[in-house]
Amino acid sequence: QVRFVESGGGHVQPGGSLRLSCAASGLSFDLSWMYWVRQAPGKGLEWIANIDQSGRYTYYVDSVKGRFTISRDNAKNTLTLQMNSLKSEDTAVYFCAKDPAGSIRGQGTQVTVSS
Repeated sequence: QVRFVESGGGHVQPGGSLRLSCAASGLSFDLSWMYWVRQAPGKGLEWIANIDQSGRYTYYVDSVKGRFTISRDNAKNTLTLQMNSLKSEDTAVYFCAKDPAGSIRGQGTQVTVSS
């Protein structure tokens, strides 16, 4: 079955950076659009970025545009999210997902941004 394993989360100060990774299995990764979604404390899932099968086309929610970069390595079935200039409002559990609603997603990795 489809399985996503996220890693790379942690605690960082505002303005810092983190790089999240997602190892995917059980799907034709190179044929799949891929998504990052997040869930902040007390809130629902929020789509933040996605990437087409080739990695050529990427899309971002306005709140992370210019700070986050989504990328993929189809040879390694890996999805990545580079997060720069982190803000306290980026604190959330981050998931890689097969759809923008996050209905098929991994267990997530916690990102906490605070001083």
